[in-house]
Order: sequence, then structure tokens, then C-alpha cells
Amino acid sequence: MATKKPIDPADSPKLVLQGRVVTMNGSFKVIADGRVYTQNGDIVAVQEASAPAPAGFGNTAVTNSGGTIYPGLIDLHNHMPYNVLPLWQVPKKFSNRGQWARHAEYQSKISAPMQTLAATPDLLASICRYVEAKVLIGGTTTGQGITLANQSGIRRYFRGVVRNVEATDDEAALPAASTRVPDVAAKDAKTFLTRLKKEKTCYLLHLSEGTDPTARRAFQSLRIGDDNWAITSSLCGIHAAALQAPDFQVLAANGGSMVWSPFSNLLLYGGTADVAAAKAAGVPISLGCDWAPSGSRNLLNELKVAQLFSEANGGIFAARELVAMVTREAAGLLGWERVVGTVEAGKRADLIIVQGASGDPYQQLIRAKESDLLLVMISGVGRFGDATLMRKLGFAGEAITIGGTKRMLFLAHPAEDPLTQNLTLAGAGERLTRALRGLPALARQAERPRPISRLAMASAGANTWRLALDEVLDTGVEMRVDLPVRTPGGRSLRAAAMRPVFAQTKKLSATVMPLAIDALTVVDDAAYLDALDTQKNVPDTIKEGLRDLWS
Repeated sequence: MATKKPIDPADSPKLVLQGRVVTMNGSFKVIADGRVYTQNGDIVAVQEASAPAPAGFGNTAVTNSGGTIYPGLIDLHNHMPYNVLPLWQVPKKFSNRGQWARHAEYQSKISAPMQTLAATPDLLASICRYVEAKVLIGGTTTGQGITLANQSGIRRYFRGVVRNVEATDDEAALPAASTRVPDVAAKDAKTFLTRLKKEKTCYLLHLSEGTDPTARRAFQSLRIGDDNWAITSSLCGIHAAALQAPDFQVLAANGGSMVWSPFSNLLLYGGTADVAAAKAAGVPISLGCDWAPSGSRNLLNELKVAQLFSEANGGIFAARELVAMVTREAAGLLGWERVVGTVEAGKRADLIIVQGASGDPYQQLIRAKESDLLLVMISGVGRFGDATLMRKLGFAGEAITIGGTKRMLFLAHPAEDPLTQNLTLAGAGERLTRALRGLPALARQAERPRPISRLAMASAGANTWRLALDEVLDTGVEMRVDLPVRTPGGRSLRAAAMRPVFAQTKKLSATVMPLAIDALTVVDDAAYLDALDTQKNVPDTIKEGLRDLWS
């Protein structure tokens, strides 16, 4: 019987899922007709459908999905709160991150709107609910999280159902990753290397974002002397778009890896990382969406862009290699390969099921639309999927429609974040839609905070959580800075992040304009592909290919 009550993944029910199984294991075994047995958050067995059931599952009903079962998708580059914002019509071709980050249109359509939303605590729950549901609907089971902070300097991550690489539920098996957006200055390279040597797992660093010498200098700043680099096996460079073939050789020689975000790079720069050189050097590569304003809505779209780019450049990657980038390779970069990333006994039951079980299994995932996802499971609990299938498996949640198909979200969790308790996706979407339409008024409200006593301010500041945004420039709300770099005024960026947000928004009302909320999916957004057609920097081969793959 389906239930809306929270289910602890550690006590998830016995389930048997039947379909074609794409294990993504070391031998890339595909079972044409297989069964995956799950219980208590883990995969108990993976075997041929004709094989005897493992011990304890003899009386468990078999659910024939009629689809293809894959590991859950892992996204190692996503600034989730920004995914409420629509795609930016990039006004020109940029060559490094500093250019667009200071552009007036970026300020008015991305930075200032997010600062306005972040200055409105009442919207925090809606943002968390909406963007988490959005990545789930696209098949992501693990990704970068949503950072929250209060006026007392305390930082925490939103506790949702999507596995968070920076705050995991099992530090022993899933050690938390660290993240950093700003570049590492050459003078800080030794300090950064010391930090890296202490890391037990992945350090996600935005690295050389752009295509010009300025962007490449961010990589060269990691050099310490002639032969020493601030690079270890922990370092995973996000973008690495300006690196040249010798740079990738250095990265590989020191054990580094990268996250490739081709769509974001093409939208902003008209080019992306030399992944052929990276592959030739032996650099491990994963894929990441970046964010909705200048990137992909989900990994399903990013996979399509990656394949189109690969094909347009001589077939750099086979379809299987691309699927590996969002499953086993991503798990390996995190140091989580023993726990997630493949469909194997003993691993967490993070699974997705795509409709259909014929043809090339890797192409099937790459070509899949959001409406093709029959199930997204995390730790043995169905979190999104076909409504009938979800009920059959025992999960009942909020009904939604994706691409004309009846789907269901089940986000109840015994450790659910208090922020989002009893908040539906529909309610969150409606509230955010109104807020984005009324951004100027919302900004004026943030600029004129109500008078409050010092005692009340101290109490509210300690207990009111706000978004800590991943801003490139110092806006007073950035939280992901791990080195003691300082602002031009001498304050540390971490100290600057603790300033009241309204102090940073005095002119936001003159900057922001009404915006539409970014849609949950591509398949339900008839205008999305038309908007891509008008992008100045994206090659026609990518635009035309995406229209074909999404049609």
C-alpha cells in the first residue's frame, strides 16, 4: 500500500525491479532481462531475471518496469539556487569569467535578482523545494547542495532528498567534498597546496573558466617553482576551459581531474575545454550542468550537448563514455566508487529507470527526455516517477504532469529540513513565480527593513537562514571561500559574507526587472528551443542537434 509518510532510507522496503540493467560496472555489463533487489537503502543483488531470488526475497513481488535501469546521475557542478532564473540571452562573446561577471546585463538579470531573492527569507523554502525537485525530475540523485547561513556566521546545507556531495549522510563511506568558486592567486598557491594535502576526498575548484590567457593564468597560478604544482589527486577543476594540451598533461601527472560543462562554456564563450587533449592526457572527466541562467536545466540536456560537441569534433567520446561521466567516473572523482555510481550488490540503491529496453542502452539515456524517466530512486526510496509505478512500489506523494504524463514526487523524509515541511512543489512554484514577477517591489522591501530592536535582531539573525550564494564577485553573500583571501577593503570574504544582506541591496530596485521563473523541464517548455536559437555564441550544430534530440 502506498504511503505519504516519511520513509527512512535505512529501513526502505524490499523491492524487486525488473528491466534491462545497465550496470556501468568495471566490465560494463548489460543484462538484457535482469532484476535489481533492494532493501534498507542498498542494492542486495543484481542478476538475470531467470535466476533464483536471493535469500529473503522469495515472496517479494516483482515489478516489471518495462524500462532500462541505470545508476543514479551525479552532477558535480550545479549552483542550485540560481535554477529558478530563466536562460540569459548572452549579449556578446566573452573570453573569461571576469568579463561577464561584471557585465550590466548579468547584474540585472542574474546577480541582482538572486541577491533580491536571498534577501527575502520567506522565499528560502520555496527556492529549496523548487530547485531540488527540478534536478530530481532530470534524473540527478547526487549533486552539489544549497548553502545556508545566518547572521551569527553559522553555515549549513539544506537537507533534502538528493544526495549532497558537501554534506553527506555517511562521512565514513561518503566523505564530504569541498568547493571553491574564486580563483587561487599565485601568492596563495602554497597555502592551497597545504589545504589539498589535508583533503581525503574531492576538492571542486572553479578553474580557468574562459578561453583567453587571463583564464589560463588561473591554472598557471597553481605552479610553485619549476616542477611543483598545487595539484593533488583531490583537485577536480570545474570548467578547465582555457587549459592547453601541456596543462592537461600536468593535471593528469599530478592526479587531478575535471568537470566539463560544455553548454555553459558554449553559451558564454562560444567554445569549451579541449576535452580531446584532456582525454589523451588521461584526465578523468565528469559532466556538470552549471546553472539554468547560462547552462543546462539538467544532466539529460548536458549529456545531449556533450554528445553533439563530441560528434562535431571527430567523435571524441563514445556514448558509453559519456554515460560513465555522470555515473561511475563522477563517483570515482568523489572517492565514492565503492558506494555509488554503478548498479552492483552492496552499493546504495540510487537508480533511475528510463522507458524502453531496446536499442543501444547508452544512446537511450542520452536521448531521454524528462518524460521518459519512469523512476528516480535514492537509497531505495522512489523520489520521482510514473504515478502508477510509484504507487505500486509503495510511494505516494505530490501528483505532477511532465510531458503530458502523470508523474509523482515523494519528498517525505524522517530527517526532512524544517524549512520545507508541508510545502508542495506547486506551492513553491506559485510563490516564486509571483516573487520573480514582482522583483522591483521585492528589492524595495529588502532595502527598507522594518525597524527592530538590537535584542530582536540578534535573535532573528541567529535563527533566520538565508541563501549563501556562489557569486563570482564579492556581494556580501558568498560563503564558499576556503582560503583567507581578502576584499580590497581589507576584510576577509567570509567576514564580508556575514554583513546584513540588505546592506548590499540598496540599489537593487533600480537594477532588477520582472522575470519569469525557469520551467522545471525542457519537454514542457515550448519556447526553450526557440530561445536557444537566438543565442549568439552557440554553434548551429548544437542548436540544430538539440532541437532534433528534444523533438
